Amino acid sequence: MIDIKIDTKEKFTVITPQQDNLYANMAADLSKTCTAYLTEPIPHIILNLTNITKIDEENGEVLAMLQQKFYEKNCSFVICNLTKEVEQLLDENELLEVMNVTPTESEAWDIVQMEEIERELLGGF
Repeated sequence: MIDIKIDTKEKFTVITPQQDNLYANMAADLSKTCTAYLTEPIPHIILNLTNITKIDEENGEVLAMLQQKFYEKNCSFVICNLTKEVEQLLDENELLEVMNVTPTESEAWDIVQMEEIERELLGGF
């Protein structure tokens, strides 16, 4: 079971895992938690990985697929605050280039708000 902190904002929810390793069963739990928001009135997620220092390629792929699932449903999913170790692993496995990642949570907020404006102006992605 994954220990997470959930912070609900007006336009999105910030989910922050509280442990330092993201193991296979934890990634599955995290994916279920995030996916449940797709049926909520405010489905947009910011995944703050500030505490995660270890992740393997398989779990990186879980995060990339999770983000893709959100974008297919016309919802935002932004990952922020990657540690150097996690960023390096994602980059080495060519996952970083397909993910929406920002250095800070504040920048992630900006991305979600810009995507919301785009959806309103363009009628979706």
